[in-house]
Amino acid sequence: MSAELVAVVGATGTGKSELALDLAESLAAEGRPAEIVNADAMQLYRGMDVGTAKLPIGARRGIPHHLLDVLDPREEASVAAYQGEARAAIAAIHERGAVAILVGGSGLYVSSVLYDFRFPGTDESVRARWEARLEAEGPGVLHRELARRDPAAATAIGPHNGRRLVRALEVGEITGESFGGGLDAEQRPWRPAVVLALREERSTLVPRLDARVEQMWRDGLVAEARALREHGLGATASRAIGYAQALAQLAGELDEAEAIAQTQALTRRYARRQVSWFRRSPVTAWIPAADPERVRQARAAVDAGASVDTLEG
Repeated sequence: MSAELVAVVGATGTGKSELALDLAESLAAEGRPAEIVNADAMQLYRGMDVGTAKLPIGARRGIPHHLLDVLDPREEASVAAYQGEARAAIAAIHERGAVAILVGGSGLYVSSVLYDFRFPGTDESVRARWEARLEAEGPGVLHRELARRDPAAATAIGPHNGRRLVRALEVGEITGESFGGGLDAEQRPWRPAVVLALREERSTLVPRLDARVEQMWRDGLVAEARALREHGLGATASRAIGYAQALAQLAGELDEAEAIAQTQALTRRYARRQVSWFRRSPVTAWIPAADPERVRQARAAVDAGASVDTLEG
């Protein structure tokens, strides 16, 4: 039996949105409507369009999309809150007799939906202590400390995401467990799901990502960042790749060339982390991003109904 929940994942710039749209149209042509659920953390924010490569409404081909533009940029995104909202959206899609297609490259957000993962609680005093160290010493120090305590989490998060470094250190301190301990390949699925991962050779992907960043500047990322700054930005939105550099350019801390180069470097690093995340996770089918037969391959996996709960090894 074909799958009712499909995830399309992979690194930034591999064409996840296009494959999801093509797959939804292919299913609809055979009488099986499909709806798309966003799993990109930054696309949750209203007004953050250019720097997140968010599909404009006119490019969505009439296919319903969920969990886009649901947060004010002043709000802090929460994976735990997202998990509940995404699962509710998927359940409603299934009640309408449609296939749910979860699309995004934010590994923790995708995994929070697909797997039976319970988020640990919080301790305000512990968090405040780590936040104070972040403010005083910077994310690099916290990353080195996390690497000593929880190497897998440090690798997954990287040295620049201060908010997630704080959270990982907080969780480790209050639970004595790894921050990502419940998100490995043996984690029980929430529901049977087909997971399609797009792959691209790095020699092809890197020039594409660099060109994409340059196009974002031409498309008005700095103007978008200015409008967001005037509206007000929370910590998460203000630190997003591209937006942080555009804001630094507006503040006179970077010139345009420096802002673009820094964004390109961070984007390449982020893509590497995404690939590492999904390689560690159960995937039904790896599909070459440039393969003209990618939709056929995706349909074959979906129609076969092979899912993360039937994989071995």
